[in-house]
Amino acid sequence: MSIQTVTSEAQGLLDIATLSRLAGEFFAELPGGGSNPALAPAIEAAPAGQGHAAQAPRQGGAAQGVPQAYAAALPLPSASAPTRPAPGGYYFIDEAKAPQQATAAPDPVIEDRVTPQAFGLPGQDSLKALLTDFRELNGARDASGGYYFVQPEQQRAYEARAGEPQTKPRSVPGGFDVDAVRRDFPILQERVNGRQLVWLDNAATTQKPQQVIDRLAHFYQHENSNIHRAAHELAARATDAYEGARDTVARFLGAASSEEIIFVRGATEGINLVAKSWGAKHIGAGDEIIVSHLEHHANIVPWQQLAAEKGARLRVIPVDDTGQVLLDEYRKLLNPRTKLVAVTQVSNALGTIVPVHEIVALAKAVGARTLVDGAQSVSHLRVNVQALGADFFVFSGHKVFAPTGIGVVYGRRDVLEETPPWQGGGNMIADVTFERTVYQPPPARFEAGTGNIADAVGLGAALDYLQKLGLENVAKYEHDLLEYATHQLAPIPGLRLIGTALQKTSVLSFVLQGYQTEQIGKALNDEGIAVRSGHHCAQPILRRFGLEATVRPSLAFYNTCDEIDHLAAVVKRLAHRR
Repeated sequence: MSIQTVTSEAQGLLDIATLSRLAGEFFAELPGGGSNPALAPAIEAAPAGQGHAAQAPRQGGAAQGVPQAYAAALPLPSASAPTRPAPGGYYFIDEAKAPQQATAAPDPVIEDRVTPQAFGLPGQDSLKALLTDFRELNGARDASGGYYFVQPEQQRAYEARAGEPQTKPRSVPGGFDVDAVRRDFPILQERVNGRQLVWLDNAATTQKPQQVIDRLAHFYQHENSNIHRAAHELAARATDAYEGARDTVARFLGAASSEEIIFVRGATEGINLVAKSWGAKHIGAGDEIIVSHLEHHANIVPWQQLAAEKGARLRVIPVDDTGQVLLDEYRKLLNPRTKLVAVTQVSNALGTIVPVHEIVALAKAVGARTLVDGAQSVSHLRVNVQALGADFFVFSGHKVFAPTGIGVVYGRRDVLEETPPWQGGGNMIADVTFERTVYQPPPARFEAGTGNIADAVGLGAALDYLQKLGLENVAKYEHDLLEYATHQLAPIPGLRLIGTALQKTSVLSFVLQGYQTEQIGKALNDEGIAVRSGHHCAQPILRRFGLEATVRPSLAFYNTCDEIDHLAAVVKRLAHRR
């Protein structure tokens, strides 16, 4: 193949398949067939017919546990791919039901990377039709002045519908009222740059209701003491408060017992605990660990470290162009060497709701243990760990309206019994001599030293608050808000939504043509609007979409449509100045 061949085919806009073919032909003609022999031991090619093979590690440091196979990490678009049917109900309705026997997954949807999609939930038919009007990718703004991702005739159809009035959700049946809820969060009255704060950075951390603030103050005013080891009154109060919070977490997660609840600093520490205790004991050379392409760095790096130490292999479940995992490719990765499957329940970068029930069931079928990262899910949908069937479930308190510095590891009791402690010290021992140590049973075995007592109590208060609001009410309101926000952002010229899975929750990642993400973040901050701008500690999934960063507004139940209007107005101004 010659450079002239590439040039001649590049006169018009190339589609992804053509680019891929040309690139493959070009590199095939390089000496050695375009391969790098030095990387051959570290990277295993994807199975035939599954898209692109794994990429070489970036330079700049020692590679730790380089993934051995990405399977179909970058599936090519297919015009013949069937459309996935919309789910039959809200994503949170069936969370507490027992897991069903794993069945064959529908054929994966191969979507384009630009067009926002509907989310397949009730009440969104108009939005789905609206978004369907501009499904074709055009690549650049055309001469007629249309949006860069919309053909002119599709643009006219869209504009006709965009003027339709939109209902602004403010409450749902059952007593949830956003105006009343907002009064519980004093920080929402804060002013930034002379404007009232609009907090749309909830995927990074959530704000705290007055009930949690008051509970922390009460603890320090009336209960502050170390726990378990003293005979005085304050020790008894502190112990009761701390263990009461553990009971609250167990009820919130549907655990069989509070003895399955371990307090840690957050989800990151929780995953590291599992990796360095259960993983260090049970994973060896040649074993395989599976994660998904959607993972936060906290659910990648500990497994890379473990794989490098043990000689194990890290394998990756690919995603389609909407940002949903490809279950058929996941099935191909499972085998008798699979020892652990660790996946997020909700993507922090895209908002995708991952089908963890089926992922866990399929892992069980090959005898693998499972860990679910619930950091982004517990504040949006109801979780029942017994119904889910996972061996481990982790989350952070600060993502669910509780203080920072506190988090939870749920572990099934039989799995915790086979897990050694990962830290040594006080509180986790039953008896110590200079010759031997006898450890406490779970959960004390995993809580060495003085824990974060006050913030554990604050976590209990936050979960009580959320339970009183009703998770179903919260999820319904947030979902209506997400639909409204999608409608407001989708038509902005030059705006590309990243993550358009049929099932997703309150994240709207986007990029805007002509702007760096930090420029958009600064412009929004000037208006008092807080969003996240960057890679969100999820670089692999953003690179899957050809990006290094996005702007990420993320919603909670105290946000309003008026705040969404403010966000959209600022982004529209930027788009028109471009």
